[in-house]
Amino acid sequence: MTAEPVVSPDRLLAALDDHQRQVAEALLGPVCVLAGAGTGKTRAITHRIAYGVATGAYDPQRVMALTFTTRAAGELLGRLRALGAEGVAARTFHSAALRQLHYFWPIVVGGTPPRVLEGKGPLLGQAAGVLKLSLDTAGLRDAAAEIEWRKVSRLSIDDYARAAHSRTLPARLSVDAMVALQQTYERIKDERKQIDFEDVLLATAGMIENEPRVAEQVRAQYRFFVVDEYQDVSPLQHDLLTLWLGGRRELCVVGDASQTIYSFAGATSDYLVRFGSEYPEARVVRLEDNYRSTTAIVTLANRLMRGRPGALTLHAASEGSERGAAPSVSKHVDDAAEAASIAQSIARRIADGTPPESIAVLYRINTQSIALESALGRFGVPVQSRADSRFFDQIEVKQAIMLLRGASISITDEPLFKSVSDVLRGLGWRQDPPEGGGAERAKWESMNALLGLAEESPKGTTLADFVRELQRRQQQQHAPTRSAVTLSTLHAAKGLEWDCVYIAGLSEGLVPITFAQGLEAIDEERRLFYVGITRARKVLELSWAQRATSARAERAPSRFLDEVRAPATG
Repeated sequence: MTAEPVVSPDRLLAALDDHQRQVAEALLGPVCVLAGAGTGKTRAITHRIAYGVATGAYDPQRVMALTFTTRAAGELLGRLRALGAEGVAARTFHSAALRQLHYFWPIVVGGTPPRVLEGKGPLLGQAAGVLKLSLDTAGLRDAAAEIEWRKVSRLSIDDYARAAHSRTLPARLSVDAMVALQQTYERIKDERKQIDFEDVLLATAGMIENEPRVAEQVRAQYRFFVVDEYQDVSPLQHDLLTLWLGGRRELCVVGDASQTIYSFAGATSDYLVRFGSEYPEARVVRLEDNYRSTTAIVTLANRLMRGRPGALTLHAASEGSERGAAPSVSKHVDDAAEAASIAQSIARRIADGTPPESIAVLYRINTQSIALESALGRFGVPVQSRADSRFFDQIEVKQAIMLLRGASISITDEPLFKSVSDVLRGLGWRQDPPEGGGAERAKWESMNALLGLAEESPKGTTLADFVRELQRRQQQQHAPTRSAVTLSTLHAAKGLEWDCVYIAGLSEGLVPITFAQGLEAIDEERRLFYVGITRARKVLELSWAQRATSARAERAPSRFLDEVRAPATG
């Protein structure tokens, strides 16, 4: 495969607004980009990297772009390739560290690297059994989260024992029991020569810190670092980044303090907010022109975050500065009535021509999706859940790729669409979708999405080319778009956007969630609501229910609703 042609520097800069251009041209030294929602931060940083490559300031092999999800890393790679910046590494912190660990372990320690646990649950369950602790699946999940928080916060178990008295521990566990559970988990893990995902970062940091030859090789490989979503960096990730840099200052960070929603997992916006203290010579650029949402939605988002620490003030910059319909707030008798109202509204929009994939329903906790999915199913609305298994992990998708790979060996000269549709028909795909929702409809939607990719492929793409593209997407978890309404928690919606967004369950006890106690926890819930609001491009519908279905206890509307409905002052 030939390398993508390098886009000219002038063309790269011409595609940016004035503030984004400042980011692109700030190629050397520490740079901090404070980028609000919808302000084109990914565009700015990918053009910055590509501009550095095009002007010769960067050797692409010496650039590392870091982010937090495989999907985001895949998006960065795709954009960089399109801009001619082939060869730049775009990875998550964990994948970058794991590559280094696998390379250096045989040299430093000897033998094969330890196996990385896919999840902590099974081993934690065994540790709980040894201690005769009764923990259900939810309890084990909460215990795993405590272990992750301790490690990314760089606390020893003894340090954790002191800090745990101020934390909300998994149900029925005392501090002593939680400490004993962690000690037993670590002992079993070490006996089996296994490590967890946090250990990957810890072990890599330890090698760089204690082995000069490792530090020298790592720093010789990468000189320029770009970190997206810097408000989500944990102390452990920050320390590892500092070790990678090795005292150099070639670092560009991008983030928004108002979108810090993972504090419970150890993320902190402190490193973003205090970047100027860590790097006094840093150049700071603010991106506040929002190209995603209407003026009405941007106004509501600003009202919610007015006066909060580190908050940016967004300005609607969409074409024509479209005002758009004012976001609505509706009240319902119970959760079932709320779900039915949302489903009816969505069905009406789809009937009027709105594509299902441009609509999302967001909520605070996964259990809220049950009533919503049921109500949408009654109206025949196809849905996809962000909580479902990843697209390329679905059985029907794996089968399809396997069969397409086999077919590509013998099929060389027929149209791509025909080849792909023939294979998918063998798996049960038909031109018309099945009636209603459920698993059959979800399976059809997945196969139809594969066919859509074939239809969108460039003219002349062979079946072998298409299979290679699917394998690349599979590696990067770059799923195709399905024609279905998205159901998602507010956390899982971060980084995404839709034309129409419904946010359900905006009552006290859900937003903010019941266990959010204290000013910091309430502020986190505020930021989570802000993330939800700023996912919407054109339409935003907010709703709440007075009580849970079949319950008598009354709920109050979320305190945040009063704030966004109140007229701005000052």
